[in-house]
Amino acid sequence: MHAETPAPDAEPDAVASIHTGSVAQPGYGVGPWPGGAEAWPDDDRYDPELLAAGDTRNVIDRYRYWRMEAIVADLDTQRHPFHVAIENWQHDMNIGSIVRSANAFLADTVHIIGRRRWNKRGAMVTDRYQHVVHHEDVETFAAWAAGEGLPIIAVDNVDGAVPVHRAELPQTCVLLFGQEGPGLSAEALAAASAHIEITQYGSTRSINASAAAAVIMYEWCRRYAV
Repeated sequence: MHAETPAPDAEPDAVASIHTGSVAQPGYGVGPWPGGAEAWPDDDRYDPELLAAGDTRNVIDRYRYWRMEAIVADLDTQRHPFHVAIENWQHDMNIGSIVRSANAFLADTVHIIGRRRWNKRGAMVTDRYQHVVHHEDVETFAAWAAGEGLPIIAVDNVDGAVPVHRAELPQTCVLLFGQEGPGLSAEALAAASAHIEITQYGSTRSINASAAAAVIMYEWCRRYAV
């Protein structure tokens, strides 16, 4: 699926090579391509500015010096068939971190339900490599999922939720997460075909929303990723 990504907000720490989606992080990256311009690879996936100045982005070695658009195109050939959806009624700060995890676990697309604007700081610019789309409300989102034939799997510790280690987790699905504190809305829970939860062993009632999302995405990858 090729979805339109909302224009990212400028962040104070996203200052290096902003056109390629890089973030200056001392200790990360590589310097200019060895041997100078005469030795540059003859491959249009590579960015001349990065070849000349070095690549400080937090990307895997395979994508060093690549243009952002080339990285996205390559990821599109490998994306996993699960989607991630997040309710955004209160401008939850966890959304950025969930987007970052979705990129790490190679989710197809992240769906923002509710408010269009979301806090991008936690994404650390990974939203530039991750397809992100917006749905006005749960009804619109649920209609999209039904049209795509994707079951909605709600993740929340509500009555009747099945622990994820015992739950069926479809290979092709949408993993739906709520906000920190209130969790998923009644409308979102009703739209889901299954409810799952993460088993906990301490005194707190719930874990951080972004941490929960990372656990569930990892569990999907543990079962299905090669």
